Amino acid sequence: MILALASDHAGFPLKKAVMEYLQNFPYELIDTGTHNAERCDYPVYAFKACDLLISGKANLGLLFCGSGVGISIAANKVKGIRAVVCSDCYTAKLSREHNNANVLALGARVVGEDLAKMIVSVWLDAKFEGGRHQTRLDLITDMESRSKPMPSPAFHKG
Repeated sequence: MILALASDHAGFPLKKAVMEYLQNFPYELIDTGTHNAERCDYPVYAFKACDLLISGKANLGLLFCGSGVGISIAANKVKGIRAVVCSDCYTAKLSREHNNANVLALGARVVGEDLAKMIVSVWLDAKFEGGRHQTRLDLITDMESRSKPMPSPAFHKG
């Protein structure tokens, strides 16, 4: 499995620690930057990592910034990306099983190294369940391809 990793300056130390941890596993890692703690803009690096996913050059993405929020917002602007911010293992697991998240964002100012490693491990080990969850993802994918909003349903079945 090929993982695309990216961070801004705030997330750089945590990205580095997670990359060192992942060396113990059979993953190929592509670091799209940043490569130091000098101030930079997270969208640039989020887009680089997400482009690798969309082009098929990577399978999943791991993004890091101060809170995880900004870099995930940037990632979610890329069609086909389902980025999630997680600060606990349960949410990370469900984001893969139910939402087929393909990008995990972590906040370096929110989670420490040990928790980040646990979250990443749980997230990478979890598998999409499909079924009713696929139906929901299909609705999201359909919305991505529209140029205008989908009309709201008058009622919801099931």
